Amino acid sequence: MKHILIPIVAIAGLGLTLVPALLVFSNQMEASLQKQLMALGMVLWFVAGPLWMRTRRG
Repeated sequence: MKHILIPIVAIAGLGLTLVPALLVFSNQMEASLQKQLMALGMVLWFVAGPLWMRTRRG
């Protein structure tokens, strides 16, 4: 279960850093919400990314 959950969280984190920027660029989201979502995505990626890479290696 852990090996399935970590990649999903990591990819969600990457999505939360990319999608809000595109939505603000197209005027479909406020900048304050974008900053909050991108901060959440950054935290998710920096926590889950290294764990995901470690599980893929070993």
